[in-house]
Amino acid sequence: MPSSPPRNSLKSISNGKVGDHKQAAMKRHGAIPKLSASSKALILLPLVLLAFIFFFVYPKEFELQAMMSACSSPPGTYASARLAEPAVSRKPDFRLLIGVLTRADLYERRHLLRMVYGLQLASPNNNLTAHVDVRFVFCRLYKDDQRVLVPLEILAHGDVIVLDGCEENLNGGKTYTFLSAAAEIYADEPYDYVMKADDDIFFRLPQLVESLGAMPREDMYYGATIPCDSMDPFRGYMAGMGYVLSWDLVQWIATSDVARDNSVGTEDMLTGKWLHLGGKGKNRFNAKPAIHDYLNRVPVDQCERPFTPSDIAVHRLKTNPKWAETLKYFNFTAGLKSSKFYKIDS
Repeated sequence: MPSSPPRNSLKSISNGKVGDHKQAAMKRHGAIPKLSASSKALILLPLVLLAFIFFFVYPKEFELQAMMSACSSPPGTYASARLAEPAVSRKPDFRLLIGVLTRADLYERRHLLRMVYGLQLASPNNNLTAHVDVRFVFCRLYKDDQRVLVPLEILAHGDVIVLDGCEENLNGGKTYTFLSAAAEIYADEPYDYVMKADDDIFFRLPQLVESLGAMPREDMYYGATIPCDSMDPFRGYMAGMGYVLSWDLVQWIATSDVARDNSVGTEDMLTGKWLHLGGKGKNRFNAKPAIHDYLNRVPVDQCERPFTPSDIAVHRLKTNPKWAETLKYFNFTAGLKSSKFYKIDS
């Protein structure tokens, strides 16, 4: 009978080949070996540290970066970043269309007016409570260069209305044609008010909007009364420099025989005549003296007066120096920042 192997030999076999076979079998059958307590601790500790960093340290780091950005950014940068937040849309109190009656050849004047009104509409400090659109209106194009240059303006700015049914003569029916066309063009999306304006008048849009905000929305006729010495809006009519009609009056003018049969003549006087003959414009408002003519060194009439901080509009700005003087008084270039690209002496 063979003798039993020594005890230490059995121990050696158990820790050797037999153990190797057991581990191979565990791998084949997908068994997972049990971990010791120290092994578990070594695995869990990094996971706990990652969770702590993700939930506690990482958010604080973002807050710190935001605070540092707000402190170190140049003026306007932080405000610009906040534009990404959801904006609260506010319905405008009313919609105003300003039709600037001008001539096709006056490219420089339109460029100036686009800057003057564009800067006001874009400024965040104005806080306009109305939707305002400015359109440049003239009669059909009759020169070869106009047929090229005006379409370029339309492509670039989209703010031109070319009327077919009139000649380029302010007192030849142009105002009637504009008001009639506006009633048709904007029939699907009407304005509350339509203004006829000259191209030599400067309107301060915030002041105009504030003034119109208190006006009725119907049967309304607004402007600066003529004659110049009158403050009674029912005595004469509103000066052609710039007057406002409510939308219902624009629609009435477009369909009225009274207006169509009296379309040629002094245009602002005719507008007053239409309303008088038709029994319209019962809500009339005189904006003088806030709307006035530029004060010349030798005054021409009583419609002229000096600038005041409460002005709504200044008329008869026939030259660039007069425009510059007016815009300087109202501090229009205050937002200009210093730059290495220019040096402008005050």
